Formats: sequence, structure tokens, C-alpha cells
Amino acid sequence: MSDDVNAELLAAVKALTERVESLEGEITSIKLINAQNVPEEVVVAIGAAVAAYLGHRAKRRQSHFTRSVSWQSTTRRSQHVHAPLHLR
Repeated sequence: MSDDVNAELLAAVKALTERVESLEGEITSIKLINAQNVPEEVVVAIGAAVAAYLGHRAKRRQSHFTRSVSWQSTTRRSQHVHAPLHLR
């Protein structure tokens, strides 16, 4: 190979190395931002706002409480119920 081709390849490698280093710096800063503890309520509020913006209409549902002692019997009972999973 000629010296011109070698010089071009060396310049390309240096440019790519600089780009990789800058991207690694950005990734590090993003990881530092994500490392901060965000309360669950804030995440839920942001998710609800995005869903509302995209047009999803939330449905209010009634909570159901059972008198069973363990979650196993509750799960077993809910699997044997033949009611539809969703109500129209």
C-alpha cells in the first residue's frame, strides 16, 4: 500500500477512536442520571401522561378482596371461575 492510503486509514482510525470515546462519555453520563432513585409514583404519573397523550382511555376497575388465608387458594379459585376475563 502507498503512504497516502496508510495516512488516510490512520486518520480514519483516529476519527473513529475519538467518536467512540465521546459516545462512551455520553453513556457514562446517562448511566449517572439513571442511577438516581426515581420514586415509583413519578414513573406511574409519567406513564399515565404518555398513555393519555397517545389516546389510551383508562378504565376504572373495582378492587376485589378475598377472605382466603393464602394466595394459593385465591389463585386456584380464580382459575376455576368461568367468568370472562374482561367485561364489556
